[in-house]
Amino acid sequence: MRHSHLYIILTVLLWAFVTVAAPQVKRDGNTEWRLSDHQSRSLISAVDSDSIAALFPSIDSIAADSTAALNDSMAAKPPTPDGALIRRQKVDLDNIVNFKASDSMVLMGRNDAFMYGNSEVTYGTMKLNAAKINMEMSTNNVNAFGMPDSAGVLSGTPIFTDKSGEYESETMRYNFKSQRGFITNVVTEQGEGYLTGGQTKKMENGEYFLANGRYSTCSDHDHPHFYFQLTKAKVKPKSNIVTGPAYMVLAGLPLPLAVPFGYFPFSEKYSSGIIFPTFGDDFNRGFYLSNGGYYFAINDNIDLALTGEIYTKGSWGLTGRSSYAKRYKYSGSFNISYLTTILGEKGSADYSKMTNFQILWSHSQDSKANPNMNLSASVNFTSTGYSRNDLNSYYSPSFTENTKSSTVNMTYRIPNSKWSFSTTLNLAQRTQDSTLSVSFPNLTVTMSQTYPFKRKRAVGKEKWYEKIKLSYSGQFQNSLTAKQDVFFEKSLIKDWRNGMRHSVPISATFNVMKYFNLTPSLSLTDRMYTSKVRRQWDPAASAEVCDTTYSFYNVWDFSASVSMDTKIYGFFQPLPFLGKKVKMVRWVMTPSVSFSGSPDFSSSFFGYYGNYSYQNSAGETIKKKYSLFPNSLYGVPGQGKSGTLSYSLSNNLEMKVNTNDSVGEKKVSLIENLSISQSYNFAADSMNWSNINTSLLLRLVKNFNLNLSATWDVYTYQLNEAGNPVRVNVPRWKAGKGIGRLSSTGTSFSYTFNNNTFKKKDKSGAKKGDDEDDDEDVDDFDGKAAERRRQREAQRDKDKDNVELIDGGYMKWEVPWSLTFNYSVNYSYGKFNKRKMEYDPKITQNLSFSGNIQPTKNWNFGFSASYNFDTKKIAYMNCNISRDLHCFTMTASFVPVGPYKSYNFHIAVKSSLLQDLKYDKRSSYSNGVTWY
Repeated sequence: MRHSHLYIILTVLLWAFVTVAAPQVKRDGNTEWRLSDHQSRSLISAVDSDSIAALFPSIDSIAADSTAALNDSMAAKPPTPDGALIRRQKVDLDNIVNFKASDSMVLMGRNDAFMYGNSEVTYGTMKLNAAKINMEMSTNNVNAFGMPDSAGVLSGTPIFTDKSGEYESETMRYNFKSQRGFITNVVTEQGEGYLTGGQTKKMENGEYFLANGRYSTCSDHDHPHFYFQLTKAKVKPKSNIVTGPAYMVLAGLPLPLAVPFGYFPFSEKYSSGIIFPTFGDDFNRGFYLSNGGYYFAINDNIDLALTGEIYTKGSWGLTGRSSYAKRYKYSGSFNISYLTTILGEKGSADYSKMTNFQILWSHSQDSKANPNMNLSASVNFTSTGYSRNDLNSYYSPSFTENTKSSTVNMTYRIPNSKWSFSTTLNLAQRTQDSTLSVSFPNLTVTMSQTYPFKRKRAVGKEKWYEKIKLSYSGQFQNSLTAKQDVFFEKSLIKDWRNGMRHSVPISATFNVMKYFNLTPSLSLTDRMYTSKVRRQWDPAASAEVCDTTYSFYNVWDFSASVSMDTKIYGFFQPLPFLGKKVKMVRWVMTPSVSFSGSPDFSSSFFGYYGNYSYQNSAGETIKKKYSLFPNSLYGVPGQGKSGTLSYSLSNNLEMKVNTNDSVGEKKVSLIENLSISQSYNFAADSMNWSNINTSLLLRLVKNFNLNLSATWDVYTYQLNEAGNPVRVNVPRWKAGKGIGRLSSTGTSFSYTFNNNTFKKKDKSGAKKGDDEDDDEDVDDFDGKAAERRRQREAQRDKDKDNVELIDGGYMKWEVPWSLTFNYSVNYSYGKFNKRKMEYDPKITQNLSFSGNIQPTKNWNFGFSASYNFDTKKIAYMNCNISRDLHCFTMTASFVPVGPYKSYNFHIAVKSSLLQDLKYDKRSSYSNGVTWY
């Protein structure tokens, strides 16, 4: 019995001894230890190590005596004070070392720690994460590794993070004290690219030395589509990479494209730099370098890029581009290009040399900058042959533009006043015949509507004269239209047309008999010109002779009118047997009657017209009246007295229908507007009736309106002595030809068809198939629905093999597409039919269409074209095909029909850092490309 008790006591003592002597193992799921100057200093040695070469002798930059230093430090341990449980030592570290592990941690003695499962070590700004981390406190070294999973795939590879960035690797060794390390198969993002592979040494100054690495902008690190194989390189994070000999590898195949050294700059700062040119060849101009030059980062508000192009056959060009902006003030850009094009060999018959230029400028002012003054500009001026000689214009919509316009406008409004001033420059350019129309300067002064007789402090009812209102508008214009080659040879006085006009409309509106509005009005107009032309007949030459005098001339006129209008409402409720869907139909008519009059301003009293007599070939005396101000900007008052009675009638038809939603009812427009107007001039001696004008506006479907305007001719035609058709004073209803004949009408519309056009709506009104992925975010209780959406989209982009499935496990097939039509049609008089004594109708049509289809995620097809109804052929077509090749992009543009048949093929790296790593192949429109 005693022996058994002794056996039990010895067993307990032995178990206790083994427990104390055994390594300490923690398995609490997330073990965390924190070493500081006051806690557990015995776990970190006082060794002053400058390297990690003792553990990794392959690194030549680490001191070779670290092992000896370790032994010396171990021998020089200070004695532990009597009774002390923890031996405190001086540790030469600048920061606290925090480390933790999610699975387990094994502490061997006082100097070694082994961490498993999502381990993390933090020292100052440095952080290291890995599946397995070994710490050697005596040497200040830490080793990190990944761990293979059940499938043998390495996971939890080390991720090192410091001020310079984030570095992922296969293995990593780091020394806290020296801040040096050794990394294998590193993966880090530098600039727009990724540095991967090789053996890397990290230095204490943050620089890295790399051997046998790769640099690529492809995000597939294991199998990049292309990369530069670097024999050796020095990396300065967030600054640059300098390499030794390097060569390019495409799809795993080394290419004979090598460089003795390389320099990849990275800059997060706004800075100046060289713009590398693009290499290519053109059929007519030879090989070329284009878009090369220098970029000037002038300041935070403006920049400048000067680029040029040069061809082996003599052509060259220069371009200056700039953008400028100032927050809450203004923004804009300009582009100035000069191009010299040489075609053919000098001395040959087909030799030509052309000089062209282009000026583009856009400017907009923020409304908060100055509420009283505004400056805006939209300038698009090119010489006649610029678009045909600029290679980049072939595949842009502007290539088919026949007219280009430019406008610069500045407006100033006087604060707390009704007055405003405006100056404008207008420029219209017709490239078809090189005609240039310039109007500058244009000055406008306006006073908004005011009531001059209204009392400031009204007492009692409003007086009738207080309803009188007037406004003012003054304009000055100076313009010239001429060919481009002779534009600057024109005389400012003789050739430029200029003039001023002042307009003062005065009116008042009175309510008569409760339902009618009576509006009398008076209009005063004054025109000021600087030239007058007198004409007379020269019997000797049998011709008209003109005599132009230059002075200051006033041409004024006035007119008075009175109008009355009202509104008539009609309601119709459908009978019950027609159903209850339509609740009510409303018809609104707006009739208006007006009378206006003015004297005959062609009489000699006013002096705006002249006359002379001559004898024709038959010996008859002909008296001719003419205007003394031909081609004047604002015209002259008309001939003859005017006493015109006008009428108009506008109609609007709407109905109210019952709906099944919560609203219960809605309005439906049947006819938005249907109007008719005509006038009768009592003072005219003939052709008293005016043409009939009608207009129609229908809202057919949502976002689509049909707008038609038409003019109806009410008089007949006959032939004069010369056999030409003339309008005669015989109304059509007297000739038995109806009230009027359609003389002109037209309309235009555009519509876009896409995936959602033909989708059926569900009961809620939403189209089926729209935003099905957002159903789970309808109830956004935690306010993170948008964040979850972004995470899902990022995950889909990241996972290239992700396939969206629908019910039944089938892949969701969706092809985004769109097709846009722009169509216009006009009806007018054509040639005169002498047999019918009527004009034959003439129909003019214009059709342009464009489309886009994306059959897969990475393929995209687009086109735009216009159709000529006269030739019954496609006038112009531009097609584009693009393919997203992950880190590359490929585009092919071609013009298959017309006189500018050509093609352009382009493949290049997406990243702007390597934008010159590309291949271009293009043809010229004049090299005779045959498509069919």
